[in-house]
Amino acid sequence: MSEPKQSRRQFFGASAAATAAVASVLADPPHAAAQSAGVKPGDLPDLTIKEVKVYVADVSSFRRLNSTETGEILSVVTNSGCEGNYTIGNRGLTPNWLEWAKPALLGKNVIDLLPAITATTGTRETFGFSGGRSPGGRGGTGAAPGGGGRGAEGGAGRAGAVGLGPGNRGGGTWPNYYTAAAEICMWDILGKAVNRPIYRLLGGTKDRIMAYASSQHLPNVEDYVADALSAKEQGYKGYKIHPGGGQRKTGSPIPAYIGHIEEIRNIRKAVGDDFVLSHDPVQRYNLFDALKVGRVLDELNYAWFEDPIPTTDLEGLIELNRALDLPLHVGEFLFSLADFAEYIRRGALDVARLIADNVGGISGSMRVGMLADAFNLECTPHNWGNPTDLAVHFHLELAMPNAYWFEMPHPVTAADRPYQEKFRIDKDGYVLAPTEPGLGYPIDHNALDNLMKRIDR
Repeated sequence: MSEPKQSRRQFFGASAAATAAVASVLADPPHAAAQSAGVKPGDLPDLTIKEVKVYVADVSSFRRLNSTETGEILSVVTNSGCEGNYTIGNRGLTPNWLEWAKPALLGKNVIDLLPAITATTGTRETFGFSGGRSPGGRGGTGAAPGGGGRGAEGGAGRAGAVGLGPGNRGGGTWPNYYTAAAEICMWDILGKAVNRPIYRLLGGTKDRIMAYASSQHLPNVEDYVADALSAKEQGYKGYKIHPGGGQRKTGSPIPAYIGHIEEIRNIRKAVGDDFVLSHDPVQRYNLFDALKVGRVLDELNYAWFEDPIPTTDLEGLIELNRALDLPLHVGEFLFSLADFAEYIRRGALDVARLIADNVGGISGSMRVGMLADAFNLECTPHNWGNPTDLAVHFHLELAMPNAYWFEMPHPVTAADRPYQEKFRIDKDGYVLAPTEPGLGYPIDHNALDNLMKRIDR
């Protein structure tokens, strides 16, 4: 019989001081930024927002890891000339962002907006939500034009209903991709204002993160061994399977999970016993298929099992977690601190996984990371998208004391854009921390101009 998993109630341990420090930063980011630069908050440049615009690039010739990527790059500019950027359309569509941003942001100061704009992520709405509302009374302006967010698309198994739960304490609904995107732009501005990378403002002290290669959903069972061996040869220290249809190139159709088990066995045999492997079917199994696959993962010493069944199946995740030895990574499809707290409390996950857009940007992500750390659990931000998207989650990994891996899309060229620095591993398999201020991967406007369709103002 295997040893029982570590209790999820072992919390408030040695990292309590780090958690308190991050809480202090999130309560007043501008003050923390000024301290990091050795200046008084009153000596910061004028961070009043004077302009918002959207660069619309033609990305049709690039492989888009997130199918909803629209080529829209937000620009928030202050009186002192600091520009913050972020890419929208990565997770849920965010129509008419400018119409939301002009009344919500123009003429207001980052010093006042940033601490509050995503401070409403703590209370979930029980059954439904609608994206596109800003936190009323906290720097927002009510409903955004055109709806938007996951509610507009019916994503993640939740209806677009409003008012079925207690709502957020600050008003509005979640997830809110409008405010999350603005929040990330403001962190970019703040870092540039004090000439520091964002992770340093958050108290991060790491200078690199180990990377694993994260596969595409490949067509056939036979495609995976060569892909995993390629990653190992390139110097990655691990490989994550995103299984495809689970079919062999020849022969009769088979149940997908049977093909996935074959992939799992073949890859372990090919890369050897000491190479880190994991498996992420992106919620596609039912409980019974997940148990069969999970037992093989345990047998072959896989490092984790990610999003095995729909996240909405809380009871199924609890049962699966009790039955398996390897940790469950869950959280990409959770949208509030309250959801994460419930899943941790119930034993439905061992590692909290997050997408920054879904939980309120950088500040909301750090709250999730600190919640997990309080329970002595890891937190693993999701890296999958263009360089701006990777940069946001990389800063989180560098800042969180309980994050240890960088998920690198494989092949990495799928994430490349000509207007930003490329993400690559060094000879030892690490991704090195950025040294440029803010998000750390500045936009080359000359290169972007070659792709520009228009600038919306």
